[in-house]
Amino acid sequence: MKNVNHFVLTIVALCFWGCGKDDGKIFPQKTKITESVYASVTIQPDSLYQAYAIVAGILDKNLVEEGDSVKKGQPILQIINNTPKLSSENARLAYELARENYNGSAAILKSIEDEIDASVLKFTNDSINFFRQQNLWSKKIGSKADYDNKKLAFELSKNNLQVLKSKYERTKKELSTQLQQAENTYRTSQIATEDFTVTSKIHGKVYALFKNPGEIVTTMEPLASVGRSDEFVIEMLVDEKDIVKVQLRQRVIISLDAYNSKAFEAKVNKIYPRKDERSQTFTIEATFLDPPKVLYPGLAGEANIIIAEKSEVLVIPKDYLMDGNQVLTENGAIDVTIGLESLDQVEIISGLDAETQILKPER
Repeated sequence: MKNVNHFVLTIVALCFWGCGKDDGKIFPQKTKITESVYASVTIQPDSLYQAYAIVAGILDKNLVEEGDSVKKGQPILQIINNTPKLSSENARLAYELARENYNGSAAILKSIEDEIDASVLKFTNDSINFFRQQNLWSKKIGSKADYDNKKLAFELSKNNLQVLKSKYERTKKELSTQLQQAENTYRTSQIATEDFTVTSKIHGKVYALFKNPGEIVTTMEPLASVGRSDEFVIEMLVDEKDIVKVQLRQRVIISLDAYNSKAFEAKVNKIYPRKDERSQTFTIEATFLDPPKVLYPGLAGEANIIIAEKSEVLVIPKDYLMDGNQVLTENGAIDVTIGLESLDQVEIISGLDAETQILKPER
């Protein structure tokens, strides 16, 4: 019975174009046509990224295993390097010294303040002596030399006090700047020490670990691959000659090698505008409407992005079309207007009807 059914299906398929056929002669048929764009498919977890170290060192240990679920901020691996720890300790000592110089018990400012206090006392004494001598000299009492000496001492004390006050303000500003710089250096060194722990940026799953404990770690090599565990995206590569036909939200029919001939539906949700110069393709992303229960990164397959569909339209096989817009009849070649194109069929909009027999051109 199975062989009989197979035979009947074969006859039906042959009759679609074969009925009325004579030495390559056929009649156009009315049927459904679907125009689509072919794309190769690779399945990837959503938000997949590769984790890098910000600093170099030696991998101490992987804190998770491949396949483990991780939360955002959870440590993934630990790197060891004594240099940042030593730098951090030196920065801490420099910061404490700068703080002590600025406001500690042995502060440089304190010694200048003591000098200012002594200078104030001297200036006060010299000013009293000067004005007293000036008052006497105005009454012609005393000598001119005494008056000049008292005046000189007063002016020197005044200038010295001003110099010390300027020195205090300048030193205070310099020490404040040094303290701030030392504090910034210390904080930066602490951050550098923390950078030796690589953490997850998302809630997801660890899909790959690229280094083993004891191996050298650089900032140029990825250490782990992390992505979503509950949501996958379909990455499709579309030829540049077809990219202009693709639009967002178009329907996609997906077939995965791991699921044999089973078809899955998806929708286009992202079109990357940059062309890959090596493959001359554009990357398109789509999401499953009803995804398979089990998916793994890297699953491959094929896709057809549905551009347009029509029912009950006049179509002919593509290999009966000449020069893009002509068909061969018993009366010679005639011009036709074509519409949608599938893999092996083309829609005839005008110039030909279902009653006109056409011939297959010689190639």
